[in-house]
Amino acid sequence: MPLKAIALNCTLKGAAGEQSSTDKMIGLVAAALAKHEVECTETIRVVDHDVKPGVTSDEGSGDEWPELRRRILEADILIFGTPVWLGQMSSVAKRVLERMDAFLSETDEQSRMPSFGKIAIVAIVGNEDGAHSISAALYQALNDTGWTIPASAACYWVGEAMGKTDFKELQPVPDKVQSTVAMTASNAAHLARLLQSAAYPGSGT
Repeated sequence: MPLKAIALNCTLKGAAGEQSSTDKMIGLVAAALAKHEVECTETIRVVDHDVKPGVTSDEGSGDEWPELRRRILEADILIFGTPVWLGQMSSVAKRVLERMDAFLSETDEQSRMPSFGKIAIVAIVGNEDGAHSISAALYQALNDTGWTIPASAACYWVGEAMGKTDFKELQPVPDKVQSTVAMTASNAAHLARLLQSAAYPGSGT
């Protein structure tokens, strides 16, 4: 079966504003995945949706997370994009992880969460340090909520400390970023195909 990816852009900028640097990194990853016959169906800019605070899959009237959750779980690969703010992932990214906490109690008869057998990779940009600590936090949170993390699962760029250059302004994209993106996409597509053909058996308990 063809593989599909979906991206979450956890920028703080609304879609009506200028393109974010996180958009640019997600675009690089999506293009690299396309070379492995993985279609990126859409990028969801989370801040444009009313995602209520909470740790369930439906927080009631007006909550747009249930529909976003459905679209996310239809994909084989999740590209989780976040900027660096104050050395941490964005507050929007944290809210998404909090809503995914519900997966822990939404298991099937084999104790598998709805995200089991699906791949998550991360895309991080910012003008300050924090990419490694954000990757570590995202890896743990995504794995806790059932996602599979491949080798070399993080694509990131951080500018000079206290600098003003945005990733979206870089021309050309640094070679190291390009090579990391290529490896991330290759590993993600490879692992997604393996899990598509041989799903996790679960515990049965």
